[in-house]
Amino acid sequence: MDTRPPGVFVTERSSGVRMIVGAGTSTPAFLGYTEAPRNDAEERSTSPFDASERVVPQLIHGWQEFADRYSITESGNELAALLEKQSNDQNLTAAELKRIQVLQRCFTLAEAIYGFFANGGTSCYVVGFLTPDRAVTDEALAGDTDQRTGLGGLETIPNVTMVAVPSLWDMTVDATESATPPQPDLPTGKELIDKVLAHCTKQRNRVALVDAPPDQSVDTLEQFVDTLASPDTDEAAFTALYYPWVKVAGVDGVSRTVPPSGHLAGVWARTDAERGVFKAPANQSLRGVLEFPTALTDEQHGDLNAKGVNCLRAFPDRGLLVWGARTRSSSRDWRYLNVRRLVSFLSDSIQQSTIWAMFEPNDDQLWATLRHAVTSFLTDQWRLGALVGRTPEEAFYVICDSTNNTPSTIDTGQVVCDIGIAPVRPAEFVQFTITQLAGQSAGSS
Repeated sequence: MDTRPPGVFVTERSSGVRMIVGAGTSTPAFLGYTEAPRNDAEERSTSPFDASERVVPQLIHGWQEFADRYSITESGNELAALLEKQSNDQNLTAAELKRIQVLQRCFTLAEAIYGFFANGGTSCYVVGFLTPDRAVTDEALAGDTDQRTGLGGLETIPNVTMVAVPSLWDMTVDATESATPPQPDLPTGKELIDKVLAHCTKQRNRVALVDAPPDQSVDTLEQFVDTLASPDTDEAAFTALYYPWVKVAGVDGVSRTVPPSGHLAGVWARTDAERGVFKAPANQSLRGVLEFPTALTDEQHGDLNAKGVNCLRAFPDRGLLVWGARTRSSSRDWRYLNVRRLVSFLSDSIQQSTIWAMFEPNDDQLWATLRHAVTSFLTDQWRLGALVGRTPEEAFYVICDSTNNTPSTIDTGQVVCDIGIAPVRPAEFVQFTITQLAGQSAGSS
């Protein structure tokens, strides 16, 4: 007997429909020099990380959190005192000159983090190296997965989608007891870059933001680029190389020229939030940058662009812009950065949202559910503008039925879902042809 009073009653019931949720695309990991905290660090609500915490990936949600956790104020005060002593023509000891170099190396990472948040980033991971006075070997950069150090520590964090090593060129040489910092070692830098690319290629869901060596002319940069992974390799598709470096005001008030990878990671994150990962992160302004020390001509830019180098340009009345969106790949499929990142996004999203299918009965019902989920997700991406085509049928296909799930694949426990997409590519060259029409009257009175 129903004891409820007369009325209208609603019962909620699950439809059983499976949906795919888009994975994150805007979380970078920065690797660079930092120092162990000092005992005399002042007390604050957010205490600094200790040495063991700084060498493993730490999630940071804002510039102030990074400054507190990595003792930026203390380092800035020490550096300011040394620079003031140097500006007053006081003779610095060899140890003090080396100390200036060490502190400046630590600020390279800090400037990258600041540039990331200034350009629209919201959160990032930081992996520190506690030896800013010494070079870092490629083995140390690769790190250890079990101890969560170096690049190995990032293998346990699936939501990282960008990897940048702002301190990479400092890592190629030891600090010296000189007023002039040593020049980076290009062959060693190439080995470190190879480690970063190997990591990104293995993970498949992240792209390396590579900084060109400092103080490079266009000619010397072209020669260096030719020593990197060949454009027809898989690693090249996960490489975004930027040039030149940028001059910033300095988080401690000391202007310096720094690698642009941190600022670019922020631009990528900003573009993802405003438009989507399918939009090429180019023709975007760089915030927190004073100038580009190297000014490029159109001819120089064209040569670098052909080699997969993304250039930063200053245009009159338009400001400081990112003016390139290529990977270093020569493949038509992976030439453009937004295409590589879009495919990684789609792959990550589908993989993470279909874990429920594991150990389900491998039959028509499972295939239909997977087919519906993937089709709905890709249709949403098409509506957003990520895929090319007048209709969803032109933009993608999803096959998951008896044609590709045969008795032999079922016997081995496999479910096969074949997906094809037509990703949108950027309008890199916009060409207008203007023809003057002959025989037209000058106008009527």
